[in-house]
Amino acid sequence: MGRIEWAMWANEQALASGLILVTGGIVAVSGQFKNWQFAAYSIAAGVFICLLEYPRGKRKKGSTIERCGQKFFTPVVKVFGPLTRNYYVRAILHACLAIPTGFLLATVLGTVCLAIASVIYLLAATRGEQWDPIEMRARERPLEPGVTIKHPPTNPPPRPPVEARKKQVQEEPVGQVNPIEVITEVE
Repeated sequence: MGRIEWAMWANEQALASGLILVTGGIVAVSGQFKNWQFAAYSIAAGVFICLLEYPRGKRKKGSTIERCGQKFFTPVVKVFGPLTRNYYVRAILHACLAIPTGFLLATVLGTVCLAIASVIYLLAATRGEQWDPIEMRARERPLEPGVTIKHPPTNPPPRPPVEARKKQVQEEPVGQVNPIEVITEVE
């Protein structure tokens, strides 16, 4: 069984908590809640978290699907180097950002989600994970119009290995002669 990559889960949790903080902050500011200043902070913190967490990190094994438009945010996150790559830093950052947002009922759900993301990032950091950007592979050259594959396969899949194919060609047919074919050839 494979290892769980905790950073993936923390990234999704932190992105969702950032969106929840922005939503709760907008509700509290527009409703003129008491201590609405915490809600304004919650909007700013939520936007910052969303910008930080939007680019997905590359998985160690397998492929990682890039989010739509991630290539524009990845260079910004890459610029800050160890501050954004290290999951210990992210865990502490999210925990610190979550504290002021907990003083208002409209943003408590975002606070709890961000605290959970902080704990998951701490777990990912202790497991030795770090954020690596998804590098785009060079695309293969498409075939020019009219150009075909030089030697298409002659036998259908599943194809035996090359060594086995060579042996089959060199060997003479083996087996018994079909007596029915012999009778039809005689007649």
